[in-house]
Amino acid sequence: MKSLLYLTLAMGLVPVQVTVLEHASVGGIRPDLCVVAISLIGLFGRMTDGVGMGLLLGLQQDLFSAGDGWTNALAKGAVGLIAGVAGHYLTRATLVSAGAVLAGLSLASGVVFLITGAGQHEEALAVAQSVLLPEAALDTVLGITLYWVLAKKLLKQDDALV
Repeated sequence: MKSLLYLTLAMGLVPVQVTVLEHASVGGIRPDLCVVAISLIGLFGRMTDGVGMGLLLGLQQDLFSAGDGWTNALAKGAVGLIAGVAGHYLTRATLVSAGAVLAGLSLASGVVFLITGAGQHEEALAVAQSVLLPEAALDTVLGITLYWVLAKKLLKQDDALV
């Protein structure tokens, strides 16, 4: 079941990010579905699942974007690694702790792209205020909502084993 979920995410998430969310943005800001998915995979799954899906989804984003090669793959792989480590040590993460992890990872991912892509340093602060922070807030709200739904289902199954 987990393999089917990961295959579905690998095949469908980047096209949905590029096509559907282009028309469903909130004030021109779109959530980064890959960061949210990788963070949740890292929090709920194993560390290797987060790293593997991060590298795979990031590589797909690099292939379908005109940006620098390997930036997404490395950034998303790092997001998966950090989320996997957080998921390993936060066995019973609350919504607040999961939200803090999601916000931090979304901000870190955005800062990586701001540093690597922004040649004009005088505009970096304006980009951070107008794009980076709203996108991190949107990612966090979406991630917390999905975490809440998934935690109710997954933790209920986990409690049944005890």
